Amino acid sequence: MMPPTSLSIWGWGSLGIVLFLITFGPFVIFYLTFYILCFVGGGLVVTLLFGKTNSEKYLEQCEHSFLPPTSTGVPKCLEEMKREARTIKIDRRLTGANIIDEPLQQVIQFSLRDYVQYWYYTLSDDESFLLEIRQTLQNALIQFATRSKEIDWQPYFTTRLVDDFGTHLRVFRKAQQKITEKDDQVKGTAEDLVDTFFEVEVEMEKEVCRDLVCTSPKDEEGFLRDLCEVLLYLLLPPGDFQNKIMRYFVREILARGILLPLINQLSDPDYINQYVIWMIRDSNCNYEAFMNIIKLSDNIGELEAVRDKAAEELQYLRSLDTAGDDINTIKNQINSLLFVKKVCDSRIQRLQSGKEINTVKLAANFGKLCTVPLDSILVDNVALQFFMDYMQQTGGQAHLFFWMTVEGYRVTAQQQLEVLLSRQRDGKHQTNQTKGLLRAAAVGIYEQYLSEKASPRVTVDDYLVAKLADTLNHEDPTPEIFDDIQRKVYELMLRDERFYPSFRQNALYVRMLAELDMLKDPSFRGSDDGDGESFNGSPTGSINLSLDDLSNVSSDDSVQLHAYISDTGVCNDHGKTYALYAITVHRRNLNSEEMWKTYRRYSDFHDFHMRITEQFESLSSILKLPGKKTFNNMDRDFLEKRKKDLNAYLQLLLAPEMMKASPALAHYVCDFLENKAYSKGKGDFARKMDTFVNPLRNSMRNVSNAVKSLPDSLAEGMTKMSDNMGKMSERLGQDIKQSFFKVPPLIPKTDSDPEHRRVSAQLDDNVDDNIPLRVMLLLMDEVFDLKERNQWLRRNIKNLLQQLIRATYGDTINRKIVDHVDWMTSPEQVADSVKRFRDAFWPNGILAETVPCRDKSIRMRTRVAGKTKLLAIMPDELKHIIGAETTRKGILRVFEMFQHNQLNRRMVYVFLEGFLETLFPQYKFRELFNKLHSRSKQMQKYKQKLQTTQAPSLQKR
Repeated sequence: MMPPTSLSIWGWGSLGIVLFLITFGPFVIFYLTFYILCFVGGGLVVTLLFGKTNSEKYLEQCEHSFLPPTSTGVPKCLEEMKREARTIKIDRRLTGANIIDEPLQQVIQFSLRDYVQYWYYTLSDDESFLLEIRQTLQNALIQFATRSKEIDWQPYFTTRLVDDFGTHLRVFRKAQQKITEKDDQVKGTAEDLVDTFFEVEVEMEKEVCRDLVCTSPKDEEGFLRDLCEVLLYLLLPPGDFQNKIMRYFVREILARGILLPLINQLSDPDYINQYVIWMIRDSNCNYEAFMNIIKLSDNIGELEAVRDKAAEELQYLRSLDTAGDDINTIKNQINSLLFVKKVCDSRIQRLQSGKEINTVKLAANFGKLCTVPLDSILVDNVALQFFMDYMQQTGGQAHLFFWMTVEGYRVTAQQQLEVLLSRQRDGKHQTNQTKGLLRAAAVGIYEQYLSEKASPRVTVDDYLVAKLADTLNHEDPTPEIFDDIQRKVYELMLRDERFYPSFRQNALYVRMLAELDMLKDPSFRGSDDGDGESFNGSPTGSINLSLDDLSNVSSDDSVQLHAYISDTGVCNDHGKTYALYAITVHRRNLNSEEMWKTYRRYSDFHDFHMRITEQFESLSSILKLPGKKTFNNMDRDFLEKRKKDLNAYLQLLLAPEMMKASPALAHYVCDFLENKAYSKGKGDFARKMDTFVNPLRNSMRNVSNAVKSLPDSLAEGMTKMSDNMGKMSERLGQDIKQSFFKVPPLIPKTDSDPEHRRVSAQLDDNVDDNIPLRVMLLLMDEVFDLKERNQWLRRNIKNLLQQLIRATYGDTINRKIVDHVDWMTSPEQVADSVKRFRDAFWPNGILAETVPCRDKSIRMRTRVAGKTKLLAIMPDELKHIIGAETTRKGILRVFEMFQHNQLNRRMVYVFLEGFLETLFPQYKFRELFNKLHSRSKQMQKYKQKLQTTQAPSLQKR
């Protein structure tokens, strides 16, 4: 129970609360709370405001009391920044040549606009940053231009560039050989070839391998960034280089905006193929070259693209509604397309089934081989090298070299005796000296090949040797002194089963036919055993024998040929006007008669006439071809007269007594009259080339800068060059003695394998210090792989190039090369290159869009077109020198090298490295590049391999 006091307190309190609520209402409590909070908050705000005002006054008093006065520069800077932006003036001079500076400034402007301005203006409107970047780029270009003017670019363009290209080609060739040697049953993929390529590169370079840069985009970008940073360090002033932000911006623009897109374009195989076609756009596609490419292609994609295009064209032609003369033209086109489609299908089938596709092996097993006479082999530069190789294998090289040596002696003796007679007429007497030298040469031949001490000794009748010895002892030497023995040696090589008869059954004979372009390819026949219809391009080698059945039966007495020109016309081809003659040919035999028409130009008649008069000297006095003359399109009388003269020429040529007198002539006549495009043998230039390369063909009396043929024994070859055939004297005597008494080793001695070194290390020590000759030797060796060929052929080619350079240019060739390099680096040419770069990246001032990837079939057809163009522009003169098959392989090897993006990148980077090493010779760029490529996986494998191979030798020590 609560006490009375507590009750009174609680009662009065409750009464007060009830009365308060009745008086002010139930919400009075909330109003009271709100009023209290407002009072407290207002008090706090008044306190803060009073404290802030007093604090600011106090701080201001402290600042004026203890700190020094503020500098006036800050207000001025603020004032300058508040002013309006002034016009920026830029010095547009870069290289000192206005024609170069103008396109360069445009390139800089476009680069800044498309790579910087489009994002920078979203952050700021201040132009000073863009000005600094532009000024930095200009400073770098000015330093670059200054360095370029101080450099002599001739060694780079004439030696270093060719060396880099030749070495790249050598690495590719060795990689192909390694892939082939690994397993003939499993065809290596493109990836295998790339990996093998870089394995060979590190074996050859020893210190560097560029596989990471060429195969990894991330490593490539890092390499370009590092390289650009080094270049900026060399080209920029120290102050600009220390500005990291500016330096990084310029580096990214150069690396990712300019260099990387340029390298991507230059490395694209499809771009290279299009560029090749554009470069040789003036040359027409050759049907024979096109069919050769189809026959040699081992890429199913290429064959399918050509086949599909042929099918598309067939469908279009069959849909045409034509009549009259056009129908014949369309039928011919349809037949040609059907044939192309058939060849492609046959080739694809063989590739997919894994059957043999090598033309030489197919011809050796199933082909019908042509017969090349021995006398034709001995006078042909390409054929002779294969026969020489075979004779060395069988031990009969002494007979062949004796024949060659005597032939060369006869040419030399005839020339020198003519010189002697001319000098005697001029009152100069050197009879004893000249005859003494010729006697020494004749005795040298006798001692080396016919005497008892000769090893190996040429086996001929003893009475002939004794007769020769008696002549040498008692009479003056004559050009014909060895003729009887040479004739016996020729008959021995022709009839002895060890020599020419066995050579025709040897694989070297098949390879010889391939080089002469006289090899039938049975791969397009109905079956592997050679049955069915065959295709073969017309032979274009220097020995042109018909391979068709027409020529095989034309020598039969029961077959009669009659031909006459039935019509003439005037044709216009690419602006050139010429006369065309329609020849109607009748062939009769016992059971049938055939007739066809073929069309020939006067140049075809001229080439045919030159060919047969070379092979059959007796015809030159019987057959006379009317001379070449220009004519007017309306001069029908001239055409009729020419038609009459050519008809008389044909009638005389096809006369039965003419054929009986020269049975081998039928092959040439039938080849000329066949219903196909006539394949010319050699033009005038080719025949002049043969007088340089093959002095055995004629005595060269009428050649102003002729070859002095001094055959050496065995491997030394037959040709020695001489600038002046009239200078006999002591130099000739020394050459003769050196030729006939010095026997060089058959195998050259080298300290190390030359195939594992750079091309520049392979230059012959005895080659004249002549830049064009060195360049051509390098390219000929690597493109056509001449180092693997007969050394006699390689010496012939070297002598040919020497003689051509001397005869064409003499001592001015170096000056011409220097002038050409100066022209390439002239302001006009540099400006043109900059403009082409600008127009390629910014056509019409707009950044070029990314080129869409072309369809695979289009790219494959571009490849076929590029190979066809390259093969078509190869001159016949080159085929006559090194062989048709070698020419094709060399050209196709170079083309195939450019079909791999990674390998193209490697070549671009090699050229770039050589360029920078030439531009900055005082800096150690070689060591820098070795460090940048040091993370190469192939390089690490190579070092590990070296360590494992060297460890056993170190343990033995």
